[in-house]
Amino acid sequence: MAAITSVGSDEKAIELANRSAYGLSAGVFSSDVGRAIAVGNRLNTGLLHINDQTVADEPHVPFGGTGASGNGTRIGGPANWEEFTQWQWMTIKEKPNPYPF
Repeated sequence: MAAITSVGSDEKAIELANRSAYGLSAGVFSSDVGRAIAVGNRLNTGLLHINDQTVADEPHVPFGGTGASGNGTRIGGPANWEEFTQWQWMTIKEKPNPYPF
């Protein structure tokens, strides 16, 4: 699978991203933050970054995904799966950082 896949519309991008059984973390890049949030809200993912890479996850917040990803939270264990796997954590930046630093 390629790290970057070109698609013709937001709908196709959402469909492709949600096709996986996994949904731990995602990043959506756009010059229109509102559009990026609208797309991100439709992704089946536990952590969402707007105009940032998924490497910016914070270790002190619940780290759980949807589907077959994560364990629902950074702390706890399998008993937390059902309780926490629907949470979504989001970061938003007006403009992406130039990578690499």
